[in-house]
Amino acid sequence: MDATLLDRYLNYLSVEKGLARNTLESYARDLRKYFADLEHQDQRSITVRDVQRFLAGLAEGGMAQPSIARCLAAVRGFHKFLLTDNLASADPTATIETPRGWKRLPKSLSSEEVSSLLDQPEPATMLGLRDKAMLEVLYSSGLRVSELVGLRLANINLERGFVVVIGKGSKERVVPLGDVSLTWVRSYLERSRPLLLKGNDADALFVSLRRRQMTRQMFWERIRHYVAKAGIRKAVSPHTLRHSFATHLLDNGADLRAVQAMLGHADISTTQIYTQVSRERLRKIHEKYHPRS
Repeated sequence: MDATLLDRYLNYLSVEKGLARNTLESYARDLRKYFADLEHQDQRSITVRDVQRFLAGLAEGGMAQPSIARCLAAVRGFHKFLLTDNLASADPTATIETPRGWKRLPKSLSSEEVSSLLDQPEPATMLGLRDKAMLEVLYSSGLRVSELVGLRLANINLERGFVVVIGKGSKERVVPLGDVSLTWVRSYLERSRPLLLKGNDADALFVSLRRRQMTRQMFWERIRHYVAKAGIRKAVSPHTLRHSFATHLLDNGADLRAVQAMLGHADISTTQIYTQVSRERLRKIHEKYHPRS
C-alpha cells in the first residue's frame, strides 16, 4: 500500500480528532504492521479475508486480545477514512465485529467546562469575536471541525436559525442553531469579518487574517489556546465539543433519532454510544451520593 496514506490518516487523526501524541504513535505502530502485511496490495483491493488473516496472524504471534482489538480499531478507522475521502469504494472491516466491552466511550466536557471555554475569546477584538462565533456554532450544532471551517455564507440562514452542512459522503443535512450562537455570528459578520477581509470577497463564512477560509489546523490551535486559558486539564479537541453537544442533549432528554440526524450519523448505533456516556455519568452520581454504594 501507498505509505503516504498512513501520513494522511495520522494527520487527520491529529487535526480532526485531536488525538494525543501517545495515541497517534500507537495507531502508527499498529498500522505499520498492517501495511507490512499487505505490502503488495492496493488499498482498493483489500478484502475482509485479508483483514481477518492479518488479525489471525497477530493472535498466532501471541498478541493479547485487547491489543488485537486495538489493532482492529486502528485498521477500521483507517478504512473508514479511505471510504470517506473516496480513496476506496468499500470498507473491508464493516462486517468484522469488535468484542463487546472494548469500545472506548467518547470524552466530553461538563456544561460548566464548556461555558468556561466559550467565555475565553475576547469579542472586543477582531480575532476574538471570530473565535467566539466559531466556538458557539460548534457547540450549538455539533458539527465536525471540517464541516465548520467548510461553511459558506450561503450555508447559514440567520433568519430561520439553521445551517446546511455537507457532511461525510457528500450528504447534506440541516442543523438548527441556538439563539446565542446566531447572535455571535451576526456580530462576527457585522464587525469582524469585514475587517479580516479588508475589502475583499470570500465565500467562506469563517476567514483568517490571510483573507482565506480558516483551516482545521488553525482552529485546532485556537482551541488549544482557549483550553489552556480556561485552565481545563482534560485533552480537548474540536471533536470534544461535538461529543459534548450530543451528550448534553441526551442528558437533557433529547430524542436519540433527532440527535442522530443533527450529528449526521448514518447508523443510529454510532449515536447510541452517547447514551452509554449518560448511563456512565448516572452510575458515578449513584456511587458518589447513595448511602449504600
